[in-house]
Amino acid sequence: MNATDRTPADLLRSALAADPGRPLVTFYDDATGERVELSVATFANWVAKTANLLQGDLGAGPGDRVALLLPAHWQTAVWLLACSSVGAVADMGGDAASADVVVSGPESLEAARACGGERVALALRPLGGRFPQTPAGFVDYAVEVPSQGDRFVAFSPVDPEEPALIVAEAEFTGAEVVERARVDGDAGARVLSGLSYDTWEGLCAGLYGPLATGGSVVLCRNAGQLSEDALAKRVESERVSVTRR
Repeated sequence: MNATDRTPADLLRSALAADPGRPLVTFYDDATGERVELSVATFANWVAKTANLLQGDLGAGPGDRVALLLPAHWQTAVWLLACSSVGAVADMGGDAASADVVVSGPESLEAARACGGERVALALRPLGGRFPQTPAGFVDYAVEVPSQGDRFVAFSPVDPEEPALIVAEAEFTGAEVVERARVDGDAGARVLSGLSYDTWEGLCAGLYGPLATGGSVVLCRNAGQLSEDALAKRVESERVSVTRR
């Protein structure tokens, strides 16, 4: 974290410069048994590739709205930072019909088809796997992203005072996301979050807070399937210091 950081993408750049090898996002899906651990460097590489896809292939730029019809997932976190890198507005659960780009998980494809712009589908399978068959009218993220460049340069400067995030009908600029994350985040903590990404509290605990305060997150999808004993063991094994459920 750097005092001059004004956007979430700035926060990621500072984290990468400070300690690229430290864990940033550890993801569990307790319906599939998946566990993925992403260091700052690995996460930043996914963000760069996704931002190149968003800007280059999908034609998104500053002010364009990207509807993210996605659950709390490590790939959703990547898309949120890719939007910030490009200057697009990440609209969590937003109306696909009025979006410039829609990014959908497998359970929201029908709603996503209302988008008249570019449509991206995420299978959300373990190890970032692709769909067995690409959904009609979409591009498969897992097919398109690997060939994208590992470094990203925005075509246009990103203004931190422009809208960057919409969640639960509240709109935030990039600077507001950074400031709120610094205030609401648990400084330096390793946070276990079972919250969804459809509220600011979920986004802060599950991404922005740890990024803004030098912490990390253990992001748990379908954590309701865990017994209290299993959850306690995870807290211990992952060295969690703060739990948000």
